[in-house]
Amino acid sequence: MEYKLKRIKRRRVIPGFPLSMGITLAMVSMIVLIPMASIIICASDLSLQEFIQIVTAKDVVSGYVVSFSCALIAAIINCIFGVILAWVLVRYEFPGKRFLDGLIELPFALPTAVAGISLTALYSDQGWIGGIFAKFGIKIAYTKVGITIAMIFIGIPFVVRAIQPVLEKFDPQYEEAAAMLGANGSRTFLRVIFPEILPAMLTGFGLALARGIGEYGSVVFIAGNIPYKTQIAPLLIMSKLEQLKYTDATAIALVMLVVSFLILLLLNIIQVHATKRTT
Repeated sequence: MEYKLKRIKRRRVIPGFPLSMGITLAMVSMIVLIPMASIIICASDLSLQEFIQIVTAKDVVSGYVVSFSCALIAAIINCIFGVILAWVLVRYEFPGKRFLDGLIELPFALPTAVAGISLTALYSDQGWIGGIFAKFGIKIAYTKVGITIAMIFIGIPFVVRAIQPVLEKFDPQYEEAAAMLGANGSRTFLRVIFPEILPAMLTGFGLALARGIGEYGSVVFIAGNIPYKTQIAPLLIMSKLEQLKYTDATAIALVMLVVSFLILLLLNIIQVHATKRTT
């Protein structure tokens, strides 16, 4: 009887661990590891001096600053409004809720070029929204503000979809207990709710940040690509490729890869630490 119970416990839904693991490693290698390794191999053709000269050029450094700073600001804004959107979609019932819930994923389905053209037309000086701000001398399109808005648009679904399941599983009795102990709304959120959604929010933040850093199609139109002002790093890579400077493009891509990996690694460490504190 005990032997049968052990066999039941060891039984897996998908049998054949060696085969499943082999397929997993093969797919990960073909999709992730080999392409990433090709960047490193291609960049190895450059000497250290040439590599440093390429990645520290004035226009390249400016592209890094624009891409990373705008992506960071957009990710932070997405965390704030993503929590609000997720809270509304989970805790309230209202007409059109399913429609609004579906709209959250629109940036996933919409082609990035279409999103970029639409945002540019909307926020330009002649657009519906941009025209209003233009009357007060505020320019949105072809500035860092426009780039940030585009990155917010493409990043908001990551935060909302990461937080929603956590709020759906969160027991409202904890909030009621906090209220009975005399905690007001803000204190209940900070001490009871926020620690529970923090790991999920960090996951959404990291995904939104990574998507913003590497985004090209929806950003390139509204950016205007003004050198040293609104020129993003992915555009510099495309420009190098069009000029047949493959090693230069690879060097810039390698820096973005390393920085993005370090950022995501740091966020994962923080997320694991936050998860341990809440469990």
